[in-house]
Amino acid sequence: MKALILAAGLGTRLKPLTDNKPKALVEVNSITLLEHTINKLKHAGVNEIIVNVHHFADQIKTFLEQKNYFDIYIEISDESYQLLDTGGGLKKASWFFDDNKPFFVHNVDVLSDINLGNLYQSHIINHSLVTLAVKDREASRYFLFDDSLQLCGWKNIKTGEVKISKNITEILIPLAFSGIQILSTDIFKLINETGKFSLTDTYVGLAKYNKITGYRHDKDFWLDLGKPEMIKEGEEFLNKI
Repeated sequence: MKALILAAGLGTRLKPLTDNKPKALVEVNSITLLEHTINKLKHAGVNEIIVNVHHFADQIKTFLEQKNYFDIYIEISDESYQLLDTGGGLKKASWFFDDNKPFFVHNVDVLSDINLGNLYQSHIINHSLVTLAVKDREASRYFLFDDSLQLCGWKNIKTGEVKISKNITEILIPLAFSGIQILSTDIFKLINETGKFSLTDTYVGLAKYNKITGYRHDKDFWLDLGKPEMIKEGEEFLNKI
């Protein structure tokens, strides 16, 4: 099983912790965010990983070498010269997913106890193009789903912007994306964008004719470690398990 870890962000929200290191190497309980993510994916059965890098990219490469790549096969997708956002990052790494099997995409700054095996099985059972881990929580941006948890649009609370992919009359369910997803390799045939672009708009566009499904995990612990004040909360969670 394969996975992409999105670790190329600038880590702006984590300053000053990221003044001299990438956010992937910020530590929680003396373990880097990257190591936490790799271990969680390994536990779910992932044995091949590609990590996209940009900010202090060489530090991540050196870290993986020093850790002997955590005894699995790990590749680097280097975005040092151009940060490509989530969509561009996925497209650049597409060569890695050559086995036609669904794969994980996991943000490096997310800590959770979500069962990745259940998420994967949900994707297989539903025959989805994409399965998004989502949660009923406060956020500034939401994916919008119908009653069957099929993606129908996107809403930005701060700007009021709304994008709807289907003509529907029912009230849509707003759910926040958890930064964890399963993708089928068919996605690469459908992405027409090039360069730097976000997967959010891509998904809303594709949802009109393709099955993009939400996987609710409301009862699971989930934490965005994108801000320094959240590091302590992450440590408290890890100390309990």
